[in-house]
Amino acid sequence: MERPKMAELESLETAAEHERILREIESTDTACIGPTLRSVYDGEEHGRFMEKLEARIRNHDREIEKMCNFHYQGFVDSITELLKVRGEAQKLKNQVTDTNRKLQNEGKELILAMQELRQCRLQQRNISATVDKLTLCLPVLEMYSKLREQMKSKRHYPALKTLEHLEHTFLPQVSHYRFCKVMVDNIPRLREEIKELSMSDLKDFLESIRKHSDKIGETAMKQDCRFNQWKIIARIFFSLLLSPNVQAQQQRNLDNIVSQQPRIGGGKKSKKEFSASSELEVKNTSPMSEQDSGILDVEDEDEEEEVPGAQDLVDFSPVYRCLHIYSVLGARETFESYYRKQRRKQARLVLQPPSNMHETLDGYRKYFNQIVGFFVVEDHILHTTQGLVNRAYIDELWEMALSKTIAALRTHSSYCSDPSLVLDLKNLIVLFADTLQGYGFPVNQLFDMLLEIQDQYSETLLKKWAGVFRNILDSDNYSPIPVSNEEVYRKIVGQFPFQDAELEKQPFPKKFPFSEFVPKVYGQIKEFIYACLKFSEDLHLSSTEVDDMIRKSTNLLLTRTLSNCLQNVIKRKNVGLTELVQIIINTTHLEKSCKFLEEFITNITNVLPETVHTTKLYGTTTFKDARHAAEEEIYTNLNQKIDQFLQLADYDWMAPEPGSRASEYLVDLIGFLRSTFAVFTHLPGQVDVHSTMSGKVAQTACMSACKHLSTSLLQLLLEAEVRQLTLGALHQFNLDVEECEQFARSGPVPGFQGDTLQLAFIDLRQLLDLFIQWDWSTYLADYGQPTCKYLRVNPTTALILLEKMRDTSRKNRFRPIPEKRAGQAEVDRHRGQAAARPHQQPPLLRGSGSPSPRPGLQESRWERRFVFFYSPGKSPRSLPPPTAKRSRWNNPGKKRWWQESTG
Repeated sequence: MERPKMAELESLETAAEHERILREIESTDTACIGPTLRSVYDGEEHGRFMEKLEARIRNHDREIEKMCNFHYQGFVDSITELLKVRGEAQKLKNQVTDTNRKLQNEGKELILAMQELRQCRLQQRNISATVDKLTLCLPVLEMYSKLREQMKSKRHYPALKTLEHLEHTFLPQVSHYRFCKVMVDNIPRLREEIKELSMSDLKDFLESIRKHSDKIGETAMKQDCRFNQWKIIARIFFSLLLSPNVQAQQQRNLDNIVSQQPRIGGGKKSKKEFSASSELEVKNTSPMSEQDSGILDVEDEDEEEEVPGAQDLVDFSPVYRCLHIYSVLGARETFESYYRKQRRKQARLVLQPPSNMHETLDGYRKYFNQIVGFFVVEDHILHTTQGLVNRAYIDELWEMALSKTIAALRTHSSYCSDPSLVLDLKNLIVLFADTLQGYGFPVNQLFDMLLEIQDQYSETLLKKWAGVFRNILDSDNYSPIPVSNEEVYRKIVGQFPFQDAELEKQPFPKKFPFSEFVPKVYGQIKEFIYACLKFSEDLHLSSTEVDDMIRKSTNLLLTRTLSNCLQNVIKRKNVGLTELVQIIINTTHLEKSCKFLEEFITNITNVLPETVHTTKLYGTTTFKDARHAAEEEIYTNLNQKIDQFLQLADYDWMAPEPGSRASEYLVDLIGFLRSTFAVFTHLPGQVDVHSTMSGKVAQTACMSACKHLSTSLLQLLLEAEVRQLTLGALHQFNLDVEECEQFARSGPVPGFQGDTLQLAFIDLRQLLDLFIQWDWSTYLADYGQPTCKYLRVNPTTALILLEKMRDTSRKNRFRPIPEKRAGQAEVDRHRGQAAARPHQQPPLLRGSGSPSPRPGLQESRWERRFVFFYSPGKSPRSLPPPTAKRSRWNNPGKKRWWQESTG
């Protein structure tokens, strides 16, 4: 059962495969049937496939036979109809033949009449030719007489035309006459005379347009300026209707255009009309026009009238006459070569800038006018003459002019230090480029050069604004702005984006937290942005490019110019702490205003900050850096003040007894610190901003001052000049340190947790406690342990201080050892009674070399050993190192202390 079923399945698959191959053969091109047939022969069933193929062929034959049987009757009918048509065509042919024969018979009479008419016309033409030959002599004589009159009146162009007509029209007809031969002999001489006179007129024309090219260029630029102004006004009004968020900037542009309008004289022609009018041919061939120099007088025209075009200012007839004369005389190439050579020389003269061109805008304007005038003339010649100048020649001149102009502008613009002059120069270059672009000259390189000048413009702006910022910062009083009424309040809020609900609720008079330089600096930054925007106008830049340019320039202003000005103010010698605190507040507000500057730039450029590749403003970093510099300057100034007070310290290091109170210099120093930190505490402004900011600064400054004070006091003890030290001096020094600790405990600046501020004096406190209490047994026993009572006492420091006191003990051999107290309360009590209890000089050793027992206390073996080490005449560095055999050195802390203190 399995095997027959498998065979049946294989048979079905083979049949399906053969069917697919047959369909593929029917639908595939004959050239591509090879792979299909190969697949048949690759299998084992090709015999069955051939049977299938034969069956398919028989099928198709039957279908073809059916189709032929179906259409056979129609074929028979068509043949029958065709036989009928053949009979009718034969009849039609016979009729046409009869009609033609009749027409030929009827037309014989007409042909005879036409031949007679032709003969009459021939006779008439012969008679007319005879009359013409007889009358040719009189016109020749009249034409020659007219030629002589034109030559006599110096009308060379009509004379040349007359001569041309005479030579080519009249004289050939009567050349066999004797008088005609005389005329022919005089023609070359007349032509040479006309040629020389026309060349003289051309030279006068070239000299004239060289002198007046600046006037021509000025006129062309006025027309372009007028045309561009109306385009800008239309665009601004359109944008005012569609984009209310840019109305302020567009209104500013409109005001600038209106303000410039009276200064720009011009006509009413549009740019298109002016270009179209330059296509006109000069038709004036009167005797008066032949004697013109080439430039018409337009100086007396009213500025409100139409601005004349190049063809109105210049009479090009000398060029046209000379060109035609030389063309007629067969010397056109000579004339073209001479004209181009002379114009190249004039171009080189025009492109040579004056040495002082950079001093004023008029120098640049005259330079541009001459170049524009030169190319306006050449463009007119190009379009009104055929081949005198061609586009290749014009392009060659323009390439030379463009390279020299750009080189001259780069050189001379580098001398400009006034941003207004650079901006006017940019506007002039744009007008220059737009004017020439209107005549079809490529000016992309000029706009590329303007992008280079933009960098220079930014530098000049930065220099100018550096002076503006310096004046603002120098004239500021660094105190909050007082406001007496609502009008002043609204005015300042309008100048600077500041919102404070608490300040709004306060009655007048009240104060802004920042000083006057904040709204002034913010306003000047906006003015700088406007100045940058002015330069980007008419440069054919996209909004993204303008936005990127403005943001980069503004970043330079913030990170370099303003940052340097703020740093200079902060680093000034005469700046006080109050001013520095106000600078911190001001920079905080300016930092918060950076987002408004971002919005301001977005509004005037219509480029969203989320746009890809949009440059971000770095103002936040700038103001943070300035604030941190001010904070560092506060810390530095405080430390310098502390150093100045410490220079007044006059300790008597050999005093037998301490005074009753702290030193005067230290009392004054503490008073100065209290008053200084009170300034931080009473800073005006928002509670959630200024108090937090001032609190952090005050806490850091207070901690820095206390640490510096502690370090400086310790240095007083360790100075090399202090060779000897008494216990009385040490107690006096302890009173000063207690005054410092009292200052730290009083909380001069809120915000410290617990005794955090007192930790600044912990090193000094532990060192003084060690020496005043003479608690060496505890120190040496606990040394190196994390819970050591005198953990912050450096062994080297303690050793130096011991050396100073040992030198004093050589003069006094008595040492009172203070009673050992248990607990911190006992230590505090001892400190409080230190000023009331008499103090004696603490000699380290008695005369016998061993310490006396202290009343009520048992002296430790280590303390006796320590005192022995510091006997007179012995040095701890000269003693042998402790060994394991000595039981008193078995304590690891004591061994470590000894190793560190003895090096």
